[in-house]
Amino acid sequence: MFTFAAAVFFLIITPGPGVLTTAGVGSGFGYRPGVRYVAGLCLGNNLVTLVVVSGLAAIVLAEPVIKTILVLASAAYLLYLALRIAFAGSKIAFMERARPPGVMGGITLQLINPKAYAVATALFGGHAFWPENPLGEMLIKFAVMNAIWIPIHLGWLAAGVTLHRLDLSARSHRIINILMALSMLAVVGLTAWSQA
Repeated sequence: MFTFAAAVFFLIITPGPGVLTTAGVGSGFGYRPGVRYVAGLCLGNNLVTLVVVSGLAAIVLAEPVIKTILVLASAAYLLYLALRIAFAGSKIAFMERARPPGVMGGITLQLINPKAYAVATALFGGHAFWPENPLGEMLIKFAVMNAIWIPIHLGWLAAGVTLHRLDLSARSHRIINILMALSMLAVVGLTAWSQA
């Protein structure tokens, strides 16, 4: 089970759409709206994991046309987010909206986030530690995953809020934005490549 927990930690802490948008929401809107967004991401992450564990994702993605449409739609949306981050100008808060994205925004992002599916597949497709009780193992994996996932995302939220409070120069904001966008594109690209 230690191997599973370590895998959860390292797969989740790497920058991806969820953690990068969490930092952006924290920077743009603060803790309270950010916590609502993280709650949506958490619900969405657990939904994605259920879809993977149940085999529904494998059934849907077995159809090449549907898989291609979903991959292209996800890639387009995540590229859009990356471009918004990169070209946000001098503000790290790339979420230029009148209102924060909220719970539904978090759920929606996770449902189209290829990294979420790849992580769920990697975590729940391997790392068996209780083969005589697969249901018990799955429940423990969900508990461990969430026990690690939630603090990591709250940490990224705190990082976003802190970056906003630092009052960095416009140049520093642009550099951070570009690095965040490149990180997100790299993770999405690697995930898509590994799924091909």
